[in-house]
Amino acid sequence: MSSGTIKKVAGPLVIAEGMRDASMFDVVRVSRQRLIGEIIEIHGDQASIQVYEETSGLGPGEPVESTGAPLSVELGPGLIGSIFDGIQRPLEKIMEASGNNLERGVEIPSLDRKKKWNFVPAVSVGDAVTGGDILGTVQETEIVSHKILVPAGVKGVITRIAPGEYTVEEAVADCQSENGGVIPLTLMQKWPVRQGRPYGQKLSPEMPLVTGQRVIDALFPIAKGGVAAVPGPFGSGKTVVQHQLAKWAEADIVVYIGCGERGNEMTDVLNEFPELKDPKTGFSLMERTVLIANTSDMPVAAREASIYTGITIAEYFRDMGYSVALMADSTSRWAEALREMSGRLEEMPGEEGYPAYLGSRLAQFYERAGRVRTIGSQPREGALSVIGAVSPPGGDISEPVSQATLRIVKVFWSLDSSLAYKRHFPAVNWLTSYSLYVDTMEKWFNTHVDGRWMQMRQRLMGLLQDEAELEEIVKLVGMDALSAPDRLKLEAARSIREDFLHQDAFHEVDTYTPLSKQFAMMELVMEYYDQCSQALQQGASVEQLIGLPVREQIGRFKYTQPQEVGEAYEEIHRALASQISTLLQKEEY
Repeated sequence: MSSGTIKKVAGPLVIAEGMRDASMFDVVRVSRQRLIGEIIEIHGDQASIQVYEETSGLGPGEPVESTGAPLSVELGPGLIGSIFDGIQRPLEKIMEASGNNLERGVEIPSLDRKKKWNFVPAVSVGDAVTGGDILGTVQETEIVSHKILVPAGVKGVITRIAPGEYTVEEAVADCQSENGGVIPLTLMQKWPVRQGRPYGQKLSPEMPLVTGQRVIDALFPIAKGGVAAVPGPFGSGKTVVQHQLAKWAEADIVVYIGCGERGNEMTDVLNEFPELKDPKTGFSLMERTVLIANTSDMPVAAREASIYTGITIAEYFRDMGYSVALMADSTSRWAEALREMSGRLEEMPGEEGYPAYLGSRLAQFYERAGRVRTIGSQPREGALSVIGAVSPPGGDISEPVSQATLRIVKVFWSLDSSLAYKRHFPAVNWLTSYSLYVDTMEKWFNTHVDGRWMQMRQRLMGLLQDEAELEEIVKLVGMDALSAPDRLKLEAARSIREDFLHQDAFHEVDTYTPLSKQFAMMELVMEYYDQCSQALQQGASVEQLIGLPVREQIGRFKYTQPQEVGEAYEEIHRALASQISTLLQKEEY
């Protein structure tokens, strides 16, 4: 272990001398208060350290001690339902030790060392195992069975394994390696956060991550193992979109990173998630969630680490064969932390002061997502989907963080402040958003939902695009200049916007819409348009068609309880046909 002394303190950056034996990215303990830091630059015997705690009061001459190991997270039972800070310190345990005001230099292990877990072996003495194999299971919460994995790089034969109650540090099994040494295997393993966990093979993104949010599932779907960005100005609903996806996305495990956003938004998550019932299991949502809270008033440098801490935990659950959704809110604040550290290191600034390596750091983060086949003698399939919020200043997505993100991600949900002001939520702009996964997932939607899903989606998008063009004409010459078919087209597009795309996150039924109901809603709107178009040709007036009472029923359909969807659909179907035929009979007279 290398040790030196502080030479200079500049905010979260500390420069220490006498560190010739230290290595890049080593974790160090700074000053007598033993603050946690990480070496990010070395010149000769001088090391630049980013300190993950408040540095006020530090001065030159104080000791700096290297641990000789990179920043790592502890992976094992006890992660689910926990709230960590950016460097995986358990906030609840720190509060018990030091009260509401967090003290500096507190050393508390990430996973509880005293709690005993009931281990059930999955292999026997004499079995050959390799890294990634399942050694046994621990029932961590009511709904999560925590699979204890053989650490990557370990290969050998099990010489001892026994069921029973163990702490995370006690050996549950012994493995004799090929060179004859005995490796004790515990419930917990450590992994360096900046290094992606290994996998066997990356699979193609051909199945969607169903979210229950209509504008996402129907128009801009994200694949399981996909990456998406949600950029939007202040007040456009980024955080609510992230919360909705965390609540309803079809993921076994959710990792939510609040990096640099306001503390009260994280408080919403902490208050809301334990009370929310998971729709699939009926248990609290916290039973499958890991929270990492590094809000805007917490040390800047820890924001940079929080993203890596979160994705390493997410990869660990992916390796168990789970589908994991990771929410990062927001990568802009993380990039600002990079910019601050880069400025203090006196590096050459890139665009808008961000470091030149901003794009490659973002890519390193997002590229760790994917649907994979795991390592091990019996590979499993796991998926890690990453959804990152971006908060561009003033909503201008031409700024560097948004642009660097767009070059990497394949789904772009563009939040629009003008839609938010009109109270249209989720405020996803259907003209500027896109999903590059649509073509690869066409087969899945057509097979699992309805053979006409993609055709229906294209018709919906076509009407919305036509509406944008017609709106321009209306602004110039007024509504009266439009032909009857064009006025009907505008009305159908309004129905798509108000009855289908608009979704109430706080309504007990409307907050989540299964795919079958989404298709029924699309079908009703398009059927209204098709039947009215035919009626127009047969002489009906556009004013009467727009004023049909069935329009109200189509609008209310989204609030129909799931068990009543079929009946309500048939009723609207019949009402539409009878009202149009009545109208046409009147016209004949």
